[in-house]
Amino acid sequence: MCRHLAYLGDPLPLGEVLVRPPHSLYRQSWEPREQRYGTVNADGFGAGWYADEDPEPARYRQAGPVWADANYADLTRVVRSGAVLAAVRDATEAGADGAAAAAPFAGAGRLFSHNGAVSGWPESLATVAGTLPALNLLSLEARCDSALVWALVLHRMRAGAGDGPALAGAVREVAAAAPGSRLNLLVTDGRSITATAWGDTLYYLAGPGLRTVVASEPYDDDPAWCRVPDRTLLTASRTEVRLTPIDAPAAGPADDGSRVPDDRPNPLDHPFEEPIA
Repeated sequence: MCRHLAYLGDPLPLGEVLVRPPHSLYRQSWEPREQRYGTVNADGFGAGWYADEDPEPARYRQAGPVWADANYADLTRVVRSGAVLAAVRDATEAGADGAAAAAPFAGAGRLFSHNGAVSGWPESLATVAGTLPALNLLSLEARCDSALVWALVLHRMRAGAGDGPALAGAVREVAAAAPGSRLNLLVTDGRSITATAWGDTLYYLAGPGLRTVVASEPYDDDPAWCRVPDRTLLTASRTEVRLTPIDAPAAGPADDGSRVPDDRPNPLDHPFEEPIA
């Protein structure tokens, strides 16, 4: 399990969204308020950001808990960006990949994070993994479920799919092969944010000041935070948020309690589109 966050808006120090809020992602590493699986996120962390006129993001990732990293406070205090994606990690299972297994992953000018877990990993996705070109598998940053899910998303993007269809398609494929998986995915290209709510909490905060934040859980108690319904695709810019239902796969995930009850007000101010096929 993990917690993650993406921000689009005016350039600001990373710490303004990652550290300074009263229930920031930094604090969620040891005290998440809505995490239903696991208790702390101490198995790695990372932050990625975009600089002006550079389509390739920069990243800073480490294997240990974020609170133990002496450089994090300085980095988030001085680095400024208008497009950020960051995560803190609770590993699905122990591994030796270290920082390479920590989000954000990167490719095709995008940053990616996975909040959740693939049920029955790794056996459940053996057949799915076999559909990827050998070079894609050899290029995996880590031997973890999140890295393979990212490879499935990236393969779709490189074949011409937009970010929304790529995420929704990967979610449906993994959910069909591994029922009960939790697949909250988050991606940004520095201009937009795309995310899925599938088995865990997801929220967004839009405006004022042409900003959008998408996060596993609110970083403060602002009543403007909106809950995203389960099995939904979110696409957002600095000025607009759109929610689209994701059709369940033909052999849909078993209802094992992973679908989070919507017990928080969810004022959906934006229209739904047709379900993603």
